[in-house]
Amino acid sequence: MTIPPSASPRPLAQPGPEGGPTRPFAPPTVPRLQLAGAAKKFGEVIAVYPMDLEVRAGEFLVLLGPSGCGKTTTLRMLAGLEKPSQGSVLMDGVDVTGMRPGDRDMAFVFQMFSLYPHMTVLENVAFPLRAQGLPASEAERRAADLLRQMRLQPLAHLRPSKLSGGDQQRVGLARALIRTQLRAPKAFLMDEPLGTLDGALREETRTALRTAHNQSGATTVFVTHDQDEAMSLADRIAVMREGKILQLDTPRAIYDQPADLFVADFVGSPGMNLFPARRQGDVAVLSALPLTIHFAADLDAPEDVASRATGPTGAVGASSRNPGVTQAGNSAANQPGDQGPCWLGVRPQNVILSETGAPCRVQHTESLGSHNLLTLRHAEGLMKAWLPAGVRFDDGATVCVSFLASGCRWFDGVHGKAQNWRTVEVECRATA
Repeated sequence: MTIPPSASPRPLAQPGPEGGPTRPFAPPTVPRLQLAGAAKKFGEVIAVYPMDLEVRAGEFLVLLGPSGCGKTTTLRMLAGLEKPSQGSVLMDGVDVTGMRPGDRDMAFVFQMFSLYPHMTVLENVAFPLRAQGLPASEAERRAADLLRQMRLQPLAHLRPSKLSGGDQQRVGLARALIRTQLRAPKAFLMDEPLGTLDGALREETRTALRTAHNQSGATTVFVTHDQDEAMSLADRIAVMREGKILQLDTPRAIYDQPADLFVADFVGSPGMNLFPARRQGDVAVLSALPLTIHFAADLDAPEDVASRATGPTGAVGASSRNPGVTQAGNSAANQPGDQGPCWLGVRPQNVILSETGAPCRVQHTESLGSHNLLTLRHAEGLMKAWLPAGVRFDDGATVCVSFLASGCRWFDGVHGKAQNWRTVEVECRATA
């Protein structure tokens, strides 16, 4: 997985004169999009709970979450294709909730691509430029250039009925992106536009998409369930579940500092290893492994890291790899303290081999070229660990592991929110 560096906005650029270098782009009308207390119900089913969401002018925001989490409905409310059941949609502070989609000057790319069946691929892609008054010959020249960049040139003479689903999707994306050649739309709204592509084409198209965004400077909202897409494309990611935003932050912050147990388990390939533990003052004891974790001696009452995330926090459910990870009620009487149950999260790259570590049994080793991924069995389940490509163990072998103190993340045992308890040492307890 590619994790882009945190957080300064990417520079914007636009194409220079014919064949020339790119030059800075400062579009005067790039809007800020907002949902203000917006919610959506379908009958008695709540698809999206009331949320406040701001998409900054010119940013690439990704709505990431599993199927059915409400991300497409959120996008459709921004587009004007769904009217909120309550709340409003704002563009630069102006209420556009009742404005028709066609009047919002946005480019849409959805899962169900829609191409003009009587036009060739070249004609389909050139059409937005012709509609803006560009002569047909110039429009087709620019369309051919874009098709070449997206490796669609061999299909230029074909009609949509002769294309595969993946190729139709790429042509639909090219037709949306070419609008940046003259006057960029105020925003791009994209719903799983790369969903039918294979790995190599998906990566190439991702690059073309991000390049087009940098050139146009248009505000972009992109929906996906694929975290690799989210991590590689986004300036910020909104992680959603069950109609709620659990965390809104940069890709790096979400990966390094997940706001709750669901985000920790969902983001990452594989997700965080999660271990039940019990805190006893300035130490925590794991039940799955004979490890004791020591906290900083001057640790005060833990800060609720999740409270810094934008949006309400939804329930956290169990996962197949981390069974029993659940989130209880948000009772004020059950706030986390320096005693009681908690959860430890450790990314696979922060699991290390150690002669003085806790013994585990190797269940399987996956060779992934640049590194190996070990699946290890401990007393209460499985965990994952990255190892260098040259380090390999036979299935069934016993290895001893520990954790990097800097890689330990903590979640309270009551409602699963992240805490800022600082780990200073990981110690293996003696076993009989």
